[in-house]
Amino acid sequence: MAMRLPIHALSRLALLAAAPALSLGQAPAPLRPPAVPLVTHNPYFSVWSAADRLTDAATTHWTGKPNRLTALIRIDGVTFQVMGRERTPSAVLEQQRLSVLPTRTIYNFAGKGVRLDLTFFTPALPHDLDILSRPATYIEWTVSSTDGNPHRLQLYFDAAADLVVNTPDQPVWWGRSLLDGQTVLRMGSREQAPLRRRGDDVRIDWGYLYLAIDGRPGASSSIAPHAQSRTRFEASSLPDSDDLPDGTAPGAGSTEALAVSLDLGSVGAAPVSRYLILAYDDLYSIEYFQRAERPWWRRHGADAAELLRDARRDHDSLLERSRAFDDELMADMRAAGGEQYARLGALAYRQTLAAHQLAADADGTAMYFPKENFSNGCISTVDVIYPSAPFTLLFNPLLLKAQLEPVLQYARMPRWPWPFAPHDLGTYPQANGQVYGGAERTEENQMPVEESGNMLILVAALAKVEGNAAYAEKYWPELTKWAEYLKTKGLDPENQLSTDDFAGHLAHNANLSLKAILALGAYGTLCQATGRTAEAAAYRDLSRDYAKKWIDLAAEGDHYRLAFDKPGTWSQKYNLVWDRILGLDLFPAEVARKEIAFYESKQNGYGLPLDNRRDYTKLDWTIWSATLATDRADFEKLVAPVYRWLDESPSRVPLTDWYDTVTGKQQGFQARSVVGGVFVKMLTDPAVWHKYTARALGK
Repeated sequence: MAMRLPIHALSRLALLAAAPALSLGQAPAPLRPPAVPLVTHNPYFSVWSAADRLTDAATTHWTGKPNRLTALIRIDGVTFQVMGRERTPSAVLEQQRLSVLPTRTIYNFAGKGVRLDLTFFTPALPHDLDILSRPATYIEWTVSSTDGNPHRLQLYFDAAADLVVNTPDQPVWWGRSLLDGQTVLRMGSREQAPLRRRGDDVRIDWGYLYLAIDGRPGASSSIAPHAQSRTRFEASSLPDSDDLPDGTAPGAGSTEALAVSLDLGSVGAAPVSRYLILAYDDLYSIEYFQRAERPWWRRHGADAAELLRDARRDHDSLLERSRAFDDELMADMRAAGGEQYARLGALAYRQTLAAHQLAADADGTAMYFPKENFSNGCISTVDVIYPSAPFTLLFNPLLLKAQLEPVLQYARMPRWPWPFAPHDLGTYPQANGQVYGGAERTEENQMPVEESGNMLILVAALAKVEGNAAYAEKYWPELTKWAEYLKTKGLDPENQLSTDDFAGHLAHNANLSLKAILALGAYGTLCQATGRTAEAAAYRDLSRDYAKKWIDLAAEGDHYRLAFDKPGTWSQKYNLVWDRILGLDLFPAEVARKEIAFYESKQNGYGLPLDNRRDYTKLDWTIWSATLATDRADFEKLVAPVYRWLDESPSRVPLTDWYDTVTGKQQGFQARSVVGGVFVKMLTDPAVWHKYTARALGK
């Protein structure tokens, strides 16, 4: 294997020369993701492997705390580990390959004359909210003989108690039951306090984890300390009983696990497949202004038994649908931006969904709440919804509407006193009012231009894809108030924060001004769509006038400045992408062409810095900036170092969107929904956009 030199040891020139070669002709080698999605449903039920091989490290929650899943295979009486890492491990079956697709993660193993494919399959079909909202992942096993001889095979899987507690000292409760004649194992925290705990680096400690079998013979199960279950399996088989009576809660620091073994008998060349269902019923998902909201799948009174019964019934059809979806989406992403872009999109897909929770309001309205993971733990942050919006706009605009609805409801409450849009709704999972900056008390440390511009752009994008502005009409007073604010404050913003608040306050921010101008143009399209022709003309003229002024204010020769009053500076102008997507045509094409050419000269080994001040960048914004390119080759030049970063970053976490372009190290943030922004490239192809949204909207 060729030695990899440290990235800083190579010249920028050499790195840039190498970048295009990765995207020409031949497919790149298999990607080594920074972390691999396994079970990805919401901010609490989210399990990852942060290792090259599934046996190199224990699986974790996205926060990095233990969420241990273990898998073993016994081949002709000899046990091999295929997932997890023990202090005294079994022999390890060799991992041959890893493939990450939008709805499936597939590990291929081989050894002792046997092939094993272990698949984590989450039917995350965005056009089907009932299926999308089910918190159930299938763990698929497919085995076959490769040496012409039959082999006796047994499989083992367990899920540890740390999936149901925030800290390991919390005691747990467990039990088993029969569902349609099949055993179901269950575990949860002894103290059930739904929605009481809020914050960022926290895990769920209410609701119940379930492990169910596919309904075919040859299974046994046990609830016992995980080391004990594995020892029993290696010795012979699980006893199909528990080490303590049903319902008994152990003391603090329990090491219990739900365990299942499957005896496949003698297996030959014909593949044999089995699956397990790992599910989590949180009972209540979100507190929205003191109302406890049920998860979407529970809105009609369904319970855990129905969840598992439906998951088992639908397995075969969902697997077929998901395979077709994966094939279709990967092909579309390759056509849009190349193989590297497609692999990035596949890795971002389930992460985007897993940072959200889909809940039902009291009247049945869909409410889609993102968590600002490892940032500040806020819920429904507007400048998190904004970068992730390409995902919902592409795959199901009803999800975007469900993101906007709780924010817009809050904005029209008398308690929101400001003439600009809110930043957030609280701290996850409690959406009881803004907590960031000055909140409802003061304008200090707010993001007035940022959030108002975000909301206007997103509502206009929703109207474009739905073909009408009925939703905008519902909240017209709020939208008008924000447009009037931007009319006064947007062209040359005061010293305030933008979404890149980690960089601090900045006056005369050229990229923030771009957002305001495009938002004013977007509001003009809403005026036109709602029959307000005079207002439409006025805002169209205003936004065009502001665009001309912006070009003069930001001009810096071969590019445009970071801030109007700072010569010799530059920044990514990622907000400009909406001019093309919304068809506003406020800025001449030369603006984007200049920026793209300049960006190509400023790339480091792992990507394009956010601006001239530091070497760090934002993953989502880099793809938005690359999407300004109308030439496919230019787009791929900006994506290539990002792909290299995915493959080489020393920070083994679910995708961070904020990292250093020289060292590849994480600066902050991880597992956030903003990576849904990588799908912005897909919105530039009207035919592809229409295909996916038509499926979701039933058109």
